[in-house]
Amino acid sequence: MHRQPPPSRRRILQIAGAGGLAAAVVTAGASSATASPARQPRTTVIDLGPAVVQFSLMSGLLIGDTLYIGSRNLEPARVIGFHVPSRKVVSRTDLPAGSTVSALAADPTGRFLYAGVLSKAKGKPNLFRWDLTSPNKPAEPLGKIGAEPNVRDLAVAPDGMVYAVGGNPGVPPALWEYDPSTGALVSLGVPDPKATLARAVAATETTVYFGAGSMLAGGGDTSKASLFAFDRAAKSFTSIVPEELEGDPSLRELAVVGDRLVIGTSGSGEPAKLAVMDQADPSSYTVVSAGGNMVKTMASDGEHVYFTDESGLHAYSMASKTVSRVEFDGPELGEVWGVDHRDGKLLVASAYGFVAEIDLAEGTSVVTDLAGAGAPVGPQLGMGIAAGGGYVYVGGTGAIARHDTRTGAVVNFAVPGEAKDADVVDGVLYTGQYNAQGIWAYDPTDGKPPQRVAKFASEQNRPLDTCWDPCNGLLLVGVQSDTEGGGSLWTYDPRTGRSAIHTNPVDERQLVRAVATREGVAYLGGDNMQDQGPRATVVAFDPVRGRELWRIDLPQSWGVAAMTVRDRHLYGLSRRGEFFVVDLRVRRVVHTADLKDISPGFAAMVTNRGTVYGVSATTLFRFDPRTFAVSTVVADINGGWYSGPHLNRDERGMLYTLRATNLVRIDDRVR
Repeated sequence: MHRQPPPSRRRILQIAGAGGLAAAVVTAGASSATASPARQPRTTVIDLGPAVVQFSLMSGLLIGDTLYIGSRNLEPARVIGFHVPSRKVVSRTDLPAGSTVSALAADPTGRFLYAGVLSKAKGKPNLFRWDLTSPNKPAEPLGKIGAEPNVRDLAVAPDGMVYAVGGNPGVPPALWEYDPSTGALVSLGVPDPKATLARAVAATETTVYFGAGSMLAGGGDTSKASLFAFDRAAKSFTSIVPEELEGDPSLRELAVVGDRLVIGTSGSGEPAKLAVMDQADPSSYTVVSAGGNMVKTMASDGEHVYFTDESGLHAYSMASKTVSRVEFDGPELGEVWGVDHRDGKLLVASAYGFVAEIDLAEGTSVVTDLAGAGAPVGPQLGMGIAAGGGYVYVGGTGAIARHDTRTGAVVNFAVPGEAKDADVVDGVLYTGQYNAQGIWAYDPTDGKPPQRVAKFASEQNRPLDTCWDPCNGLLLVGVQSDTEGGGSLWTYDPRTGRSAIHTNPVDERQLVRAVATREGVAYLGGDNMQDQGPRATVVAFDPVRGRELWRIDLPQSWGVAAMTVRDRHLYGLSRRGEFFVVDLRVRRVVHTADLKDISPGFAAMVTNRGTVYGVSATTLFRFDPRTFAVSTVVADINGGWYSGPHLNRDERGMLYTLRATNLVRIDDRVR
């Protein structure tokens, strides 16, 4: 009998009864390219309702008595006003572009709130302004910062000029300026052409500080942490990065505190650093180790700089130049996206969907669940998916939603980061958790919340694909290193608890985007996010001994997106729909096809009931096991995924994926 896990410090975020989901059944008559009329496939699609429902966030900023909070992975993106004295959500505006509000900044008068978004839509605005004196009026779109669809940080100078930074892989980040008096939004130039992303900006009367590096698509000849001072009068950039920070992959956070500039980095291989620099003399600074993987979300009371990392909340003493942990009686904060200081208290906006008010003197806290305070919850974009043991699990941001296939009940469990992919093995859920969270496990029978079971080097931070190896009893996880390039293979043995990491098993540039297995051999699909080097290598790898067996360099223009094995054949798709089949006995490609019409980008594959299935951003399809011909199972699936589609199966042979942001079960009978 199943035992419901009790509430815990990793609190249950949402519980929905079976009556809260309306299941719609659709029967599709999809036909196979090779099937005879007597053997037409029968496909049933059942809508199980929204996959992950919550209010998650990615930014927070205190203006007066109101903490403004930007949503994450919700469409439309939205900004809410949380009134601190009443602990109620009192205002809201929706933004007509993007899925995440990643940056907030206020003008000097406190009248206008500027918001920047992450957006995959080309040509749409990513910078907005909300007039807080008329909160019922929608935010005004101001424009788009060039070819960079993602705004990562905003700052407003004392004279009201607005500065924005961001980036997208393949586009060197620029410093952008918005003039509220003219409405002009212009680029001030690219100070670091080898950077892949700019995540930090701060502004004074005379200077704009620009922080960048390579948090995404790093490695090769991309830059490490860079810091530039832009002279507003001379319109020129000067590098001022402290020598001690140059080895860190990226500059993560900037804050102006009096006449000082406070600098935070992201670490890789060693802890991140915090530096305090004299603005008048950039050669005068202090650098300390922050202890964690990153320094972000800063606030100051004049004597201390408060910041967060993946482990919690910390304080840097300006006098003693030391870092200490801020202890309080509240819950785990998880990923924090906003810290502000007010009347001896810290206001912390957690990605778990709550605001914590921490009394620094008393060490006490008050936690307010934002959904309960009136924040608008909604269906999130999904991350990974897994099924088995009577449940389907869908990863969101800061949560995993568990769907009971018998009753329809849904429970959200708080977990740090994002479950990028997952599998169920003997009823236990195993996930690959981003960012640098390793492997987590959840057993629905033991009454415990999800917990981490394996941790790996922090630079191997982005798990992409999980696969169960039944011969060796190992969970296999393909990983990307955002900062260093390349990637790794993680292995975890649930019986012994032992784990291992094999770094760059393909090469120093190719990450491991796809993993498949047959008879104890792991097949690793390489993908290269950089302009140079091979980009579609398949490596046969012994996951126990940690050694390569053989490899094939595929003649593809794009890296591997997905793979699976059926009998002696390895099926695969590239990131632009190049389909290939490798005969594992003779170790050569025996079939190729151009499937970009139905698989134009990222994809996922699974073998189910003796048939290989694939899903793209648009279509669910299957392959004939004899001819490899493709046929459509569900057209216009259009799954609401954040970073590429996913597909999984349970013990009964039911397929699970997303249609829009709803979870769907597909029963496809081809024989």
